[in-house]
Amino acid sequence: MTDVAFPRLSTLSTGLRCRCPRCGEGPLLTGYLTIRESCPACGLDYSFADPADGPAFFVMSLVGVIGMVALMAFDFMAHPPIWVHLVVTLPLLTLMCLATLRPFKGWMVSEQYVHKAAPPVWESIGKHGTGTGPRGRRPD
Repeated sequence: MTDVAFPRLSTLSTGLRCRCPRCGEGPLLTGYLTIRESCPACGLDYSFADPADGPAFFVMSLVGVIGMVALMAFDFMAHPPIWVHLVVTLPLLTLMCLATLRPFKGWMVSEQYVHKAAPPVWESIGKHGTGTGPRGRRPD
């Protein structure tokens, strides 16, 4: 089997469509947020992909800011009772989070692929345990 050269695709385009970051054809996710083992179209192994809680944090932060601005504007203009916020605003914020979480996760995985993300590797710089204090001084 020969290796096929794949063109570099837009991470935003492949991420928002939840497609493979290498070929742009195969689906990236199974179910709602589960990352596949590999791409069914080109065979790319998705073991590099580990967005962890990043998508949830950024989506909640973004929707929280936009939602609070909209909530305050609605509250200052219409002065609705609290039950209106429970019936309208809370479900609207929930839907905004759920609608943006999947594409944002796809975008983060695409960025990890393009930037060749890997687990962190720690190396000692050789100054640990030498008995010196800060700035290389020996404690007396």
